[in-house]
Amino acid sequence: MAQDTNKTPEWLTVSADSAIIKLSKIVKVNQVDTDQLTMRSPTVREVRAATKAAPDDEEQSEMILFASLTDAGQNDLGELSVRDYKRLQAAYFRLVREDRV
Repeated sequence: MAQDTNKTPEWLTVSADSAIIKLSKIVKVNQVDTDQLTMRSPTVREVRAATKAAPDDEEQSEMILFASLTDAGQNDLGELSVRDYKRLQAAYFRLVREDRV
C-alpha cells in the first residue's frame, strides 16, 4: 500500500495563518526551554527582506526568515537538530502551499 505523503504528520498542526511544530527534543529558545515552535505565515515583505539580507546565501536567507516567523533568534534555530530544522522547513512549505493539504 502506498504511503500518503500529503498526510499531516503528528508533530505538525497547521491553521490558516500559522503552524505549531512539535520538536523531537526540548530546546532553549529566547532563553526559555520549549518543545514546540509556532511559525506564522510569511508576508511577501518578509520573504523579500530575508532575501535582501542574504542575497547570495539561500540557507542564511531561510534562517533569517524562519527566525522572524517563529520569533526565535537565529542562534537558537542554529542549535536545533537537523531533524527539527527539517520540521520547520516542512511547516513553512505547508503554510505557503495553496491547497493546505
